[in-house]
Amino acid sequence: MKSPLREQVGPAAIRAAWWHTLPDGRHQCDLCPRECKLTPGQPGFCFVRQADTKGVRLSQYGQAAGLCIDPIEKKPLAHFYPGTSVLSFGTVGCNLGCRFCQNWDLSKARQHDRKAQSAPPLLIAETARAHGCHSVAFTYNDPVVFAEYAMDCAQAAHECDLKTVAVSAGYINPLPRADFFRPIDAVNIDLKSFSPDFYRRICGAELAPVLETLVWLRRETQVWLEITSLLIPGHNDSPDEIDRLCAWIGTELGPATPLHFSAFHPDYKMLEVGRTPAATLIRARNQARAAGLQHVYTGNLSDPAGQSTYCPNCNDVLIGRDQYALGFWGLTRNGLCQRCGTQLAGHFAAQPGHWGSQRLPVRLAAGLVPGPSNVLQQ
Repeated sequence: MKSPLREQVGPAAIRAAWWHTLPDGRHQCDLCPRECKLTPGQPGFCFVRQADTKGVRLSQYGQAAGLCIDPIEKKPLAHFYPGTSVLSFGTVGCNLGCRFCQNWDLSKARQHDRKAQSAPPLLIAETARAHGCHSVAFTYNDPVVFAEYAMDCAQAAHECDLKTVAVSAGYINPLPRADFFRPIDAVNIDLKSFSPDFYRRICGAELAPVLETLVWLRRETQVWLEITSLLIPGHNDSPDEIDRLCAWIGTELGPATPLHFSAFHPDYKMLEVGRTPAATLIRARNQARAAGLQHVYTGNLSDPAGQSTYCPNCNDVLIGRDQYALGFWGLTRNGLCQRCGTQLAGHFAAQPGHWGSQRLPVRLAAGLVPGPSNVLQQ
């Protein structure tokens, strides 16, 4: 794999990094567990990785959609430089088929369905630095499907002294997984459910590879890891499933791993399901804390008690939050509890950032464009 100079095979397209040719002449994409077997001209499930006569190509290299400066808390990341701003973007396509997708206008879009900005990796990094961002995030649709582009953007970001963030479902094969996460500083993995049946019926995927990615991230890398579970009424929010999920996280990933329970709203192909009640998120958080998880958060609602960070030893508030806005700051310059001196797990600057909850769309050629934020969810 060559980086950052990649073989261009057409406008906004490069040769993909992970594939091989089968005996029958088809090309197999080796990026994710789907392992799509493609004839020339055929797209994979994600739509953006396509076969031609010479192999598999990525059709969305350098095409960024949804460029916006976000608070880092929106990814959501609660223990990775709180209060700082992050330049967020995605492309189109996805390698999962979630019926409840909250960003389906990107994940299910086709190349010609949505306007994107031409965004070479260095321009992404320079734009983030020019606007005072602390990091660059690959999000909105799953960056696994545009892995080569994300990796080159990550390299450019590091050259500009910026951190890198991925928001992903973690549905990726072991070899590309090691390549993809090597330049990533922090990740939020969207754990859709703790039920294999849910993954098959509702997401068109398998749970086991996601759990393998989570364990690998925790045990084999230095990537900062947080987890989000979107609770859908009647589908993945039962007390039994929450108990099993929390027990697994505590055993396999450790009790200091931050877990975010987020509220669902009806979208895409799940319009018949109602919004997640606040009581469900609060109950799930209480279950997780009772199971021994130290840092459990609620999302997509106003709940200062459920969104603040507490010392795992003395239970003092260390970071006060209401959704994406920071309030009280109770950490020393070294990330220690001011009261008892316990080290808080995560990455913290001497002082919190001051970006607040604002979201600002970005035009690469013209800079910031003031106005209302778009509706992208993560």
